[in-house]
Amino acid sequence: MLGLFDFEAHFALYEPGAFYSRHVDAFRGARNRVLSVVLYLNEDWREGNGGELAVFAEDSEVDAAPVQTIAPVIGRMVLFLSEDIPHAVLTANRDRYSIAGWFRVREAV
Repeated sequence: MLGLFDFEAHFALYEPGAFYSRHVDAFRGARNRVLSVVLYLNEDWREGNGGELAVFAEDSEVDAAPVQTIAPVIGRMVLFLSEDIPHAVLTANRDRYSIAGWFRVREAV
């Protein structure tokens, strides 16, 4: 039903001290990224290691608290609509590995 056709991905390493500020993965209506996916590759991840995915309510204020934080535990996969869900990566306190990807729709011909 989403019309997904293509997939783009990259391997991400966040070293200690690294983070990614609140953002969405696609501008509204752009349709270049429809569904975002993150697969975590971190063995023995423990509370205090940081690097959680912070998920915010769709229409929340920029300084709002996240509605959920998700620890980057090995094998965990998170999927969300790219243009609708604001999110951030909290500061990592050890190396944090993931594969981030985006399902796309077919370009107009």
